[in-house]
Amino acid sequence: MKNILIISSDYTGHGHKSITESLNEQFVKHPDVNVHVIDGFALAGSLGISIGKAYGSVTRNATDLWKLAWEISLKRPSLIAEFTELAIRDKFLEVLSKVRPDLILSVHPDFNGSVINILEEYKINIPFVTLIADLVSISPLWADPRVDYIICPTVESKLKCLEFGVPESKLKVIGFPVRSRFTQHIKDSGDKNNDYTSDRPLECLIMSGGEGVGNMRHIAEILLKNFNCRVKIIAGRNASLKRRLEASLKEKFGDRVEIYGFTQNVQDLMLSSDIAFTRGSPNVMMEAVSCNTPLVITGALPGQEEGNPAFAEKYNLGIVCEDIRKLKDMVSELLDNNAEKLNQIKRSQREFRDPDIAQKIVDFILSIEKREGVQIPEISKKIIRLDRFRSIRASINMRRNSLGFRRNRRAGRR
Repeated sequence: MKNILIISSDYTGHGHKSITESLNEQFVKHPDVNVHVIDGFALAGSLGISIGKAYGSVTRNATDLWKLAWEISLKRPSLIAEFTELAIRDKFLEVLSKVRPDLILSVHPDFNGSVINILEEYKINIPFVTLIADLVSISPLWADPRVDYIICPTVESKLKCLEFGVPESKLKVIGFPVRSRFTQHIKDSGDKNNDYTSDRPLECLIMSGGEGVGNMRHIAEILLKNFNCRVKIIAGRNASLKRRLEASLKEKFGDRVEIYGFTQNVQDLMLSSDIAFTRGSPNVMMEAVSCNTPLVITGALPGQEEGNPAFAEKYNLGIVCEDIRKLKDMVSELLDNNAEKLNQIKRSQREFRDPDIAQKIVDFILSIEKREGVQIPEISKKIIRLDRFRSIRASINMRRNSLGFRRNRRAGRR
């Protein structure tokens, strides 16, 4: 029996959960393997869960704050790892004692260095593997050289890991895994030609990740006013956005527009669409590619998504529209000459995609040899190192000062 512990995230978007689901679909084919999935933020208790749940609000309403967090992760990854280690140590050791895994797989950057710190501190020699959930713009939190292996989705992510000092022998470029519901059609019918022809309405899908960010209404209005098209919009978990879109678009355009909240059948909407307008979310991008739906990328979160639009252009998986005022002309260009450029993108996607990536990742993980004689300590009480806490607190204060967060003492005296 091989026990696999996967550290994922339930609330920071939907990408980490989707990756975990894609792997579990392959793990269940092995009856001698047990998989235990935990939310890394839950290891820090209610505070950790609150931090995880704040992702949606921050990415929708405070992108500058998100950018600041990204910059801190670039400059002081060890600070984040040490702080997270303090927050999760006790609960993580309890999980280890209960699950007794033969291998740990992390699909979230916040729990790589912190978990390795704990394993080293208690001399627990369990293989540790990281699966990078980004495409190009990689935080050093993904690239801890102490891991056994890092599974890279792209050559670009491998090169970033090399820059961060990870030995090449630990880097495996396999690809970005997507759930079988997005790839089953390939296995059922092969890479058949499904090029768009202009004798029917253009089926458009507008989405922006599980949190529903971006100027969806404006994009929809441009399409519906200027093209023979139908538009489907996925607002995700953003219920207020869904209500606003229904109020502003349904009255004007009637049955030409459909608006969805968070949905489990995204693959059906993608497969029935000729083009998708989306943020540069890696998970959404790769699912669209698997469904052979050309991309128009209209934005990206600062930090880990910044390189994704250029990645899509590099491999001709889609186009980038940074200025919505140019959207009409860009779509017109895709549709010129019986949609020549749109169909070129569809052909590039069919060459790029691989429906077996999740299976290949699982096969690689299961090929890693189990280590015998691993000792996991029994933890009977909370262990808090005051010296480490003081060191981390001092580092946080230094970082706050360098970022201009000094306390206004004069104001305090008034």
